[in-house]
Amino acid sequence: MKLLIVSLFALFVSVSSCKKSKSGASQNPGDVTIKTKVLAAGLSHIWEVVYGPDQQLWITERSGKISRVNPGSGVVSPLHTIAEVVSKGEGGLLGMVLNPDFQANPWVYVVYDYGSNYKGKVVRFTYSDGKLNSPLTILDQIPAASIHNGSRLLITEDKKLLITTGDASDADNAQDMNSLSGKILRVNLDGSIPADNPVAGSRIWSLGHRNPQGLVMANGKLYESEHGPNNDDEVNIILKGRNYGWPEVEGYCDGNSEKVFCAAHNVVEPIKAWTPTIATSGLTYYGSDLISEWKNSLLLVSLKASKLTQLQLNAAGDKIDSSKDYLINEYGRLRAICTAPNGKVYIGSSNGGDDKILEISK
Repeated sequence: MKLLIVSLFALFVSVSSCKKSKSGASQNPGDVTIKTKVLAAGLSHIWEVVYGPDQQLWITERSGKISRVNPGSGVVSPLHTIAEVVSKGEGGLLGMVLNPDFQANPWVYVVYDYGSNYKGKVVRFTYSDGKLNSPLTILDQIPAASIHNGSRLLITEDKKLLITTGDASDADNAQDMNSLSGKILRVNLDGSIPADNPVAGSRIWSLGHRNPQGLVMANGKLYESEHGPNNDDEVNIILKGRNYGWPEVEGYCDGNSEKVFCAAHNVVEPIKAWTPTIATSGLTYYGSDLISEWKNSLLLVSLKASKLTQLQLNAAGDKIDSSKDYLINEYGRLRAICTAPNGKVYIGSSNGGDDKILEISK
C-alpha cells in the first residue's frame, strides 16, 4: 500500500510539471521548457513583426498602422498610418521588411491593399527623424481580394526583394505567367526586374502558389509556408523558376492526375504537408544557442491551429526530421514571427481584439 501511494504521488508530480506555470513557462512531455511573456497587448490584427536594426520591434496592423515596440519595456510607439489602406476581409496592410543596409539606406518596404477596385501595391518609405516619408511605389496593380493575398516580404543577401502573392480567389491565375497572382516575385530594391530572373523581363521567381504567407532564407535555401484548401497546408523549399502545382496539385504528387501534371510541369513537392490544415502563416529560422533544442529549426505559427510549431531540419536543411507544438490555443490565431539576434523569439497574434506581441525565451 505504501508503495502504491508513493507511485501515485510521483505520477501527480509528473503530470503537474507539464502544465503551464503562473510565470508563463510551458512544457510538453519530451519538449524544451519555454518562457512566454506578453510584451504588448491591445493591438488589432497584427500582420508583421520585424526585429529592426534599432533593436526595436517594427509591426504592422491590418488597418494601416505601422508601430515600433520596445522589447525591454513593451511600450508601443505609433510611427505611421497609411491612409489609403482598405482593410477588407483578410486584406489591408500586410507584410513589411527593412533594408538590411539600414544605416546607409533606411528603407522600409510594405505591401498593402487599397482602392475601390481592390489591388495590392508594394511601397518603399524612407525612415528619418522618427518618421516614414518619401513613399515610392515599387510595384502596383497586384490582384487582391478579401482572401488569399499572400504578401510576405523578404530581402535576400544579394539585395533582391521577394514578394509572395496569393491567387486572390482566382486559382487559375497561379499557373498564368501573365498574372502576378499565386507567385513569388523577385525585383531589385528599386522595383526594376533583375537580369538573372528565370524569364527575361518577368518578375516571377516561382509559380503555382495558393496563399504563401511565410518566407525565410537559411542554409542557403528559401523556405516558404503556404495555405492549402481543406487539405495540404505546405512548407516548401523554393527553387528558381519552378512550379509548385496549385491548383492542379494539392500537397504531394500522389493523385493520378497530380502525377501527370507534376511530371509535365516539373513540380516541386513540399517538405511537409498538413491534413487537416492548420492555416500556416509566419515562418522564421532559429539558429541561436539560447534555446539550443531549437537550433537549426524552422519556427512556424498557424492561425486555425493557434500554435507555434518547431520543425527540426536535418543537417543539409532539405528535410524535416521532426516537429513539436507549443502555445496550443493559448493566444488564439498566430500570424507573425521573428527571431532577435539574442535568440529571443517574438510572435504577433491576429484575433482582431486585444492582439498581443509575445516574447519567447528560455
